[in-house]
Amino acid sequence: MEKMHEQIVDKMLSAAKKAGADGTDITFISGGGTDVQIRLGKVESAERAEDYQMGLRVFCGKQTATISTSQIDDDNITKLAERAVAMAKAAPEDPYARLATADEQARELPDIELCDHTNFSTDQLTDMARSCEDAALSVSGITNSDGASASQNLTDILIATSTGFNASYQRSSFGFSAVVIAEKDGQMERDYDYSSAVFASDLDMPEVIGKEAARRTLARLGARKPVTGSFPILYDKRVSRSLAGHFASATNGAAIARGTSFLKDSMGEKIASAAITMIDDPLRPRGFGTCLFDGETLPVSRQTMIDKGVLQGWFLDLATAAQLGLSPTGHASRSLSGPPSPSPSNLFIEDGAATLEELIKDIENGFYVTELMGSSVSLTTGDYSRGAAGFWIENGEITWPAAEATIAGNLKDMFMSLTPANDSDKRQSLSAPSLRVDAMMVAGS
Repeated sequence: MEKMHEQIVDKMLSAAKKAGADGTDITFISGGGTDVQIRLGKVESAERAEDYQMGLRVFCGKQTATISTSQIDDDNITKLAERAVAMAKAAPEDPYARLATADEQARELPDIELCDHTNFSTDQLTDMARSCEDAALSVSGITNSDGASASQNLTDILIATSTGFNASYQRSSFGFSAVVIAEKDGQMERDYDYSSAVFASDLDMPEVIGKEAARRTLARLGARKPVTGSFPILYDKRVSRSLAGHFASATNGAAIARGTSFLKDSMGEKIASAAITMIDDPLRPRGFGTCLFDGETLPVSRQTMIDKGVLQGWFLDLATAAQLGLSPTGHASRSLSGPPSPSPSNLFIEDGAATLEELIKDIENGFYVTELMGSSVSLTTGDYSRGAAGFWIENGEITWPAAEATIAGNLKDMFMSLTPANDSDKRQSLSAPSLRVDAMMVAGS
């Protein structure tokens, strides 16, 4: 973090104290990125963005308020602090909201690979996007492109508190993608592929991504509705991570404290098949969700949330931990314009022993889902219904493309019958291998 930004944060802490705040924390985020969009080899846009934003949270006794700004001149700092304190004094008391004490705060920050300072020029990003699109268009049967892109970003994150915490770190990200179109017998289909990573060296080759986007698109041609009935469902790893997200939402401390999760009474109980272990690891090198401390300055650690199907814990910040009479877990995530809330970091379901092909081979009739659309998922009851597309499985083989279907069930039953493959990609902050559910309702023709 630049010295100037640290000085701005110090001024804001002083201004808040002068305005009457009993406690203050500040999140300051600055950064820049370049994004290139092309279509059919021609650049449609090349944008460079650099900005900074600051979030201020103040406490007046048990009353609190949060406010954000991108105007950080001296006059606005003073006015912002005064406005935040006035808002806090008008707010109702919150018995659970507080700052971390000095004893609770992270003291020794881990040394983890978080940032790659590789700096691609606009021309280099353009070449990546063009290579990705060219590779897709070179595949026979691909008739058009909906565009390709390449981008890079570098972000500085600083959190400072009136209790003496002041630390920062940098995070980088790189990525490119392509979306292409194929047509057959008057039917048009499109699909995509992408690669994204914290370090540029972890990206796939643009040509590989382009060819995969083309393969996925061509495979969708000739899609028809599947039959209606109860069948095994196999979630491709590109969509299976949504199930990991449902696990996370159902074990979020805020939902547990409100009593709105169908898992609210399940601590220490079996909630999934014994094949399922789910881990949250904020210390994973080169992870999109990796951090040196949480949004409330607490230390972070790798934690097993589900161990062989048994629920081990909730995602907790300071407030939800206090509501539940538990200790915080270092899962606070910060919004510049709102209070902290619990959130996972690098959350993943561990791989199983079987390959994707092995999970398919004993399915007489089933649905291999590669795309999910819409959402009707109740975390209160577990009821689940989503639009789906993919491929029909017959006699252990992926056969014809299937579309315009709805899959439905209940997350309680789905979790208990999950079988993971061994094909996860942990470069993303939320990941899971391909997952098989023994039986769900499919509504098609």
